[in-house]
Amino acid sequence: MSPMGGVSSLQSAADRCRPDQESLAIAPHMSLSLPHLATQVALFDAWSRHRIARLAPLVTLHLAAFAIAVATETGVARIAMFIAAWGFVNFFWLVLLRRPGLSAVLSFPILVTLIAISRFKFDVLWTTASFVDVMIIDADTFAFFWMMFPTVRGAAEIAVVVAIPLAFVIWRVDPYRVRRVVSLLGAAACLGVITVLGNLMTLAHGDSFGKRNYVSYFAHSGVHAIAAYWQQGYLESDKEVADRLDTADECQPAGKRPHIILVHDEGSFDLLAVADAKVPQGYGGHFRSFDGKARKLLVEGAGGPSWFTEYNVLSGLSVRSYGRFRFFVTRIAAGRVQRGLASSLRHCGYHTHAIYPVSGGFLAARSFYTGTGFEHFIDGKELGSGNFEPDRFYFDRASQLIADEHLHGSLFLFVFLTANHFMWDYPFHEELTPADWSNPGNEMPEVNEYLRRQAMSERDFNDFVARLKRDFPDESFLIVRYGDHQPDFAKHIIDPAIDAEERARRLGRYDARYYTSYYAIDALNFRPVDLSMALDVLDAPYLPLVVQGAAGLPLDPSFAEQRRILDRCQGLFYGCAGGAEARRFNRLLINAGLIKGL
Repeated sequence: MSPMGGVSSLQSAADRCRPDQESLAIAPHMSLSLPHLATQVALFDAWSRHRIARLAPLVTLHLAAFAIAVATETGVARIAMFIAAWGFVNFFWLVLLRRPGLSAVLSFPILVTLIAISRFKFDVLWTTASFVDVMIIDADTFAFFWMMFPTVRGAAEIAVVVAIPLAFVIWRVDPYRVRRVVSLLGAAACLGVITVLGNLMTLAHGDSFGKRNYVSYFAHSGVHAIAAYWQQGYLESDKEVADRLDTADECQPAGKRPHIILVHDEGSFDLLAVADAKVPQGYGGHFRSFDGKARKLLVEGAGGPSWFTEYNVLSGLSVRSYGRFRFFVTRIAAGRVQRGLASSLRHCGYHTHAIYPVSGGFLAARSFYTGTGFEHFIDGKELGSGNFEPDRFYFDRASQLIADEHLHGSLFLFVFLTANHFMWDYPFHEELTPADWSNPGNEMPEVNEYLRRQAMSERDFNDFVARLKRDFPDESFLIVRYGDHQPDFAKHIIDPAIDAEERARRLGRYDARYYTSYYAIDALNFRPVDLSMALDVLDAPYLPLVVQGAAGLPLDPSFAEQRRILDRCQGLFYGCAGGAEARRFNRLLINAGLIKGL
């Protein structure tokens, strides 16, 4: 063996015994990383649990919203519309904030608030919140809501205190971010679902009358309200008319002008119109005028909306001209409709006053009344009244006002009564029942209570007339009374054999049996001058013509034009020529500047 060979063999053996350099590079690292890897796994597990924990509020809020949908909505389609509306609100916030947790936290109070407002509105008006409530935001209604719903005030204040720090915390810990383009697509998809479902489902008149479907109805009404506004605006009117109203002349009535008292007899009508109703002996005299006639007034609301007839008789116009927006008529008209009975009487030198039983913020009543010509508006707060008082309460205030003001000139006084207002399932001021009252024994107890209250109203009115005769022997008075609508129970006894669906169809067709109340004309120390417009059956928007004609006052150009419509249509207004006369007249008033912004 050569020396080189021996050396070479020894080197090879040594090389075999020497650890591989790559192994040396890895082995020490492996021995050091095992504890580190275990730590990394533990940290990842903790991080995952923490991330899931941060996700829990988001999941909880969405599950809570779904639970509310199942509890408050009826039917799959309405639940789907609820979910789409919930999704739309969440995506709206996501577009702004990108944080799903914070978006859900901001969306959930909106959901709860909408349901709370709907329940409150139903308690007051028997109808839930509509999208139109958002379209028409007026200071009067907001103030009324704020005053009447103290729970919301307290909840709002607490929410502000809690929400600010909570929102900040969630802003910091929310682990997710959503791209704005994804949020925009999500919002568009939800809006599409709402629109499609809103057009597929029928929006029935009675959908808002119930403690259910709060969110779906709100969204559903939005689809139809936006479509209606796009097509027509709030008020139906012709685009163009060839005629124009003349400029008003000076009002110079012949002879002494009487004081005028217009009495809004809440919920009152002549039950003799119901064939099977049992009434007390001598019933019906309250609905007759000084000349013995029992005149009928065709109103535009059934079972509750007093403000429909207020609009009719104070503006001389039709609620039906507002289409889907008619339920909000006084709020829409406030400050925009500047034509009315009070305005015309002011033009003839009258001082105009209104006695209103509740807050002037209710349905923007104060703004509506003053817009149509009332100089002085006294609401329930100023009267110190409860929501409902016996008629004598308001007649006493009317007598005091007349005593204070009659020496300053002729008065126009609007008096709103409430004794016959719902509900009729309890004896209203039982201690004031007339001594000769006897229960007629109708099968429905509400009818008997209603008749008892009407007996109280008749006595209180007769006492009021006697007081005027005694206290103001040298003053002349024209008194016009009207019923604003039938009581809610009336639709069940007018034709008890029909079912609810057929009843709804008849109401939708404006079957006159469900929309007939009364109007009566009385006078003290004065004989009504012109009763040619006081037809036996009259649409409510014509009542201002009856008042002015009976008082012997000249009609201003707008009422003179409406007189011509009355003659052409024989007492009908909106129902004449399929609404064409009303649309033309509305355009005339718009062109004359008496209706603005509609």
